[in-house]
Amino acid sequence: MLSFALMFITGLTFSQRNDLQYYRYNDQRGINVFETSKDDTVQFDGIKVRVGGDFNLQFQGLSQTNSGDSLTELSNNFNLPSANLNLDVQLDDGLRLHMRTYLSSRHHTEAYVKGGYIQIDKLDFVKPGFLEGVMQYTTIKVGMDDINYGDTHFRRSDNANTIFNPFVGNYLMDAFTTEPFAEVTVQNAGFLGVVGFTNGRLNQSPTPGDDGFVFYGKVGYDKQMSDDLRFRLTGSLYTSSDKSTRDYIYGGDRAGANYFKVLDGGDFAGRVNPGFGYQTAIQINPFVKFKGFEFFGVYELANNGNSDIGGNYTQLGAEALYRFGGKEQFYAAGRYNSVTGNKTDAALDEEIARFNIGGGWFMTQNVMAKLEYVNQTYDGAAYDGTLYQGAEFNGIVLEATIAF
Repeated sequence: MLSFALMFITGLTFSQRNDLQYYRYNDQRGINVFETSKDDTVQFDGIKVRVGGDFNLQFQGLSQTNSGDSLTELSNNFNLPSANLNLDVQLDDGLRLHMRTYLSSRHHTEAYVKGGYIQIDKLDFVKPGFLEGVMQYTTIKVGMDDINYGDTHFRRSDNANTIFNPFVGNYLMDAFTTEPFAEVTVQNAGFLGVVGFTNGRLNQSPTPGDDGFVFYGKVGYDKQMSDDLRFRLTGSLYTSSDKSTRDYIYGGDRAGANYFKVLDGGDFAGRVNPGFGYQTAIQINPFVKFKGFEFFGVYELANNGNSDIGGNYTQLGAEALYRFGGKEQFYAAGRYNSVTGNKTDAALDEEIARFNIGGGWFMTQNVMAKLEYVNQTYDGAAYDGTLYQGAEFNGIVLEATIAF
């Protein structure tokens, strides 16, 4: 709470100017923003430093059970509050820096840097007008941060930053990792393409023989068809090599999962991580917004790169939302999410399903509250004789967030 207050006071003290170039606002204006736009709407008039933050608080009322009646009885109470510190700096015309620090998170209660990147939308710092014809369509990002595989990471909760997520939990197979990366995005007339590379590692060290790499890419179409209708469809590919990358694509979130103390009580319980050392994954995401109605979908496949062992997972997801009010400050929503698969070809099947229904209220552009009911179930022969046999948790979660 003290850290959050200091961030807010610092922002007021410096009377910061919020308009940065090629930037996703960290408030209600950032809803349904995916890749940052190439619209050059902000004039550069010197270095700008924007100090922002996120604060999140949850009240959880969940219960759980399994076939052996061996799960801990959960109490109704507040979860650990979380907080982020965000720094965004306009360094030059078309040159911007972003850095996020987790001040408090479930998995790490101490403050630590989540990651950051530099974003290049113009090359005028080389010389005025340098490659202007190319850069009007191109964005270059380099850093140690979230990579642009799939579209679910644009709608997920990132520790205390929960304002873009209409629900409390992220997807079961949470495609999110922070790694050293370089990526190029090209956008023109609604069409978009992304090409990126990383080494597939979360913690960095020059370990001999650990020289794996990851290629990822995305193609899609995103167009405001009319005043009332927007359509977006993207397909993403992620493929990693077999050189000890220790692939973190579904296990790179260091903040922790959003439902506390469920199942085995671990910080990431409730999620599904295939655990493949290297893999190939694809994610397809349709998005439609017609007036206040929204639909967002997920179809994802992850296959073990080691074909001698095999194993694969399939994720399905569908969200339906209706936003209403003069500024679309209210919404009602539902989501279905399932994962099926096995860790090897010889392993038994796993089946996990989650259903959410709820709604939210933007009290202001920066302050939001949401309430949801969640039900998550486990099935499949792989869970026979384990803690997860017949396991289920359900109940309500109330979440309040501030983002600026």
